[in-house]
Amino acid sequence: MGLLDEFKQFAMRGNVVDLAVGVVIGGAFGKIVTSFVGDVLMPPIGMLLGGVNFTGLAVTLRAAEGDTPAVLWRYGAFVQSVVDFTIIAFAIFLVVKAMNAMQKKQEAAPAPPPAPSAEVVLLTEIRDSLRR
Repeated sequence: MGLLDEFKQFAMRGNVVDLAVGVVIGGAFGKIVTSFVGDVLMPPIGMLLGGVNFTGLAVTLRAAEGDTPAVLWRYGAFVQSVVDFTIIAFAIFLVVKAMNAMQKKQEAAPAPPPAPSAEVVLLTEIRDSLRR
């Protein structure tokens, strides 16, 4: 088996494909949450706090000199990232909680009794024949 065939077999395993799909969907979900936080959630919060723009909150550690840009400590962007993370973590928590609840329902459902073996069926037929 060649290296290419071995890689193809590895890449087409169910877990690897599921992981790839999860990463792609997670990246897209992260962009949606970032937009939600930056464009929908933080502007009203900033307005309630007196017109604060969180992305612009920074402390200048060193002013710009000539061609060198200023060194900023951008704590507002950090606050926004923390809010992003909190929303994503909560959404993932809800998904995992729902999956666990579904799994518990499946485990709680009683399994049907196993079908009787061929010997038991034969003995039952013999018993019923003898009764008649």
